[in-house]
Amino acid sequence: MPLKLGQSAPEFRLADQIGKIHTLSDYRGQYLLIYFYPKDDTPGCTTEACGFRDLLPKFSESGLTVVGISTDTSKSHEKFAAKYGLSFTLLADVEKKTVEDYGVWGKKKFMGREYMGILRTSFLCNPEGKICKIYEQVKPADHPSEVLRDLLVLHGSAS
Repeated sequence: MPLKLGQSAPEFRLADQIGKIHTLSDYRGQYLLIYFYPKDDTPGCTTEACGFRDLLPKFSESGLTVVGISTDTSKSHEKFAAKYGLSFTLLADVEKKTVEDYGVWGKKKFMGREYMGILRTSFLCNPEGKICKIYEQVKPADHPSEVLRDLLVLHGSAS
């Protein structure tokens, strides 16, 4: 069943790029963007990650923590983060439990071929861990600035 606005985000327990375990409850008390992306070091995923990296100071000022999740390994995340100077958390869902819990594991098509993979989707969670915005069919180049705009509106400081 798809996740809905106002619903509690599903709990997770995943290792980051250096092997440290993170859970959803670790982020209680702050806004959290959980963005799901298909694969480390691919063009769209790199564009999206670097966009988040570049806006990280503004997200931090607004009290938002950014966390990326894919089914790549922690080692792959470590290389990806080092190569592009990504200073936010990347979580490894190698067992695909979290992507399934969030409903972002599904059928994709590329060049006439069908396969299962991560549907590029993000969830903005409030400090209580409730979903306050769901971004589907995300455009990698535009998504980071879209999230920042929405965050500014949430805080009543849109200009």
